[in-house]
Amino acid sequence: MGDIMNKVTKSVLAAAAVATAFGGFAAPAFAQRDPAYAAARADGEIGEKMDGYLGIVGAETPALRKIVNDINIKRRAVYSDRAKANNATLEEYALTAGCQAILATKPGEKYQAPNGSWETRGAGAPQRDPRCP
Repeated sequence: MGDIMNKVTKSVLAAAAVATAFGGFAAPAFAQRDPAYAAARADGEIGEKMDGYLGIVGAETPALRKIVNDINIKRRAVYSDRAKANNATLEEYALTAGCQAILATKPGEKYQAPNGSWETRGAGAPQRDPRCP
């Protein structure tokens, strides 16, 4: 039974990854219009988390919290809709989106490694969760 569940979960995650790849990320597209988001990302104050949401890397400020909360609320709404469309749970879809978002980081940007630490993306591939499709 465990093997069947693993195969089903991997199929759902693979479908979600394809949908994410073709559908893109709506929330980052909104965020890219915000110079404060772009500056915080470039300065390493915020980064992509494994769970598909943004996180604050260093000291939290009200301005950073507002940026992160706004984007995460938008992401959750997108993930919820797409999870339903792909017969996945919100958590499964968000994890897959997190895998894709971390993969899409650029050198110099922050992301959360599988051990939970914040890393700076180098020229090579980022460390990703082994559950990533």
